[in-house]
Amino acid sequence: MDKSFDYWEYFANEARRAGSPLYERLSRGVGGDEGLREFANGTRQGQPPGNILFAAVHFLLLRGAQHPLRRHYRNLGGTSGEDPFPAFKDFVDTHRVELSPLIASRVTNTNEVARSALLAPAFRALAKESGEPLRLIELGPSAGLNLLWDRYGVRYTRGSEGFSIDVPEAALTLECELRGAKLPPLGPSPKIASRVGLERNPVDLADADARDWLRALVWPDQVARFAVLEKALANFPGEKPAIRAGDALSLLPEAMAEAPADQPVCVYHTMVVYQFPDEMREALDAILILASLRRPVWRIGLEGTLSGDNPLKLYAYRDGSKEERTLGLCHPHGAWLEWLA
Repeated sequence: MDKSFDYWEYFANEARRAGSPLYERLSRGVGGDEGLREFANGTRQGQPPGNILFAAVHFLLLRGAQHPLRRHYRNLGGTSGEDPFPAFKDFVDTHRVELSPLIASRVTNTNEVARSALLAPAFRALAKESGEPLRLIELGPSAGLNLLWDRYGVRYTRGSEGFSIDVPEAALTLECELRGAKLPPLGPSPKIASRVGLERNPVDLADADARDWLRALVWPDQVARFAVLEKALANFPGEKPAIRAGDALSLLPEAMAEAPADQPVCVYHTMVVYQFPDEMREALDAILILASLRRPVWRIGLEGTLSGDNPLKLYAYRDGSKEERTLGLCHPHGAWLEWLA
């Protein structure tokens, strides 16, 4: 990475764009504190220190830690308008013994359900090219909530206008603002033949600790996200989607090869590949290009960029070549979508 890259400044800008003044301020505070930066860098290789440090602190607060920092966390009833950084620094200094193992062992397996409002039109666009029924393969699905993107209703709003994807008996309806002049595809959902997730660190929703870590990864001043996650957890189906534990790139060729010839293979990922080093991103492309020599393969990706864009992309791999186009731009947590295709 460019030596001039300032990770904490980048994280602060991401928090500002995503609408989290709390994490914007804390990021700038940590960025200016050598001791906190060093402490946060104790993460597992490839894990973003900002997400892990903030989630570890949040995890202890969710589990009942009493400290003045709670006054700054809206999801815990906080309303303070004062600078949160002094309290944050004191909390970290006070709880280093509990925080250290969390930072050293946990991963950012967020399961942001609202991203399904972005996936739903993307898969409709994909199915027009690929046909159906679709063989879904999600890379890094965490607990698998976005493997069920077609089970949620979606209400898109643009000013006073409303546009819906209605799903009969949906236990959860997502809200998403539309920006720009174009409407995303809103027709019937494509048929799904099968769905499987490939995840190095699967989340067991039967484990209270794992559920609390999912909650801790949600940003505290974005209370609407908590409501969506809680409803998704409460209504997670008894028949859970299959998730295979292990390295996603190692498992991917077999998962694709299992699909019958009449099932288009659709690989997708949301805010996962940005954590891959360059060689892993190149390996993912190589796997899909090689597979496309036998059959077409499609891919949907929603990943952030250093410039702050969050493009929703559709890739087609055919006969050893790759085509790429941007379907839209969106909020990283699914709050809005600007459809471009």
